Amino acid sequence: MIQDKTGIIFSSLIGVAKTNRFQVVQNELSKHVLPPIPFLGYKRKDQIGSVKNDISQELWKANAPLSADDQFFPFYFVGSDGVKYLLPYEPMINIGGKNTIIRRNVAKAKTKGGREVGGSIKERWNQGDYDISITGVLIGSLLTGNVEDCFPREDFEKLRDFMTTPKSLKVYCEPLQLLGINQIVIEDFSFPFTKGENVQAYEIKCYSDFDYKLLLDIDD
Repeated sequence: MIQDKTGIIFSSLIGVAKTNRFQVVQNELSKHVLPPIPFLGYKRKDQIGSVKNDISQELWKANAPLSADDQFFPFYFVGSDGVKYLLPYEPMINIGGKNTIIRRNVAKAKTKGGREVGGSIKERWNQGDYDISITGVLIGSLLTGNVEDCFPREDFEKLRDFMTTPKSLKVYCEPLQLLGINQIVIEDFSFPFTKGENVQAYEIKCYSDFDYKLLLDIDD
């Protein structure tokens, strides 16, 4: 079938007919697979390179310990050598006090109206010890990793040495100073399970301790 140029254009637009020449070319192309032609004139091997920066290490760093100036009520333990140990993160301190009172229930005279006077007789009283509880945490420098890298081992050992000292400890904290407490005696302490590889909580229960002069001179 012979078609002029107008017929070829018309048939290519509407797609209802194909020329013999177009059919022959299409058949020949279907018999061959053309080789891939690279976009650039050279071949390159794709590789993934390592990025040299400190961002990944910074992501795993924990918050730095707070200095005494950054804490509202810093708490110090004072060693036998006079060196102060600051708890790295401000603890929660609860203080309770009490008075020891001796009460006697005795018979009392009646009032003019014939009624008995109620209540007990307080013979003597003195002030008891202050109950003190200290709760806080120790935090390592890294959030995760080996025990040597992330666990707050140095602070843990320092606090352990103070907890196991068999004598009264000198302390300094503003709320304790306001109550005249400069020494404490530790009765109980614990290191409970804490979530986080670099976090260790602690709880301390102690009493206030004051120096008394039990042996008096003759002049006293």
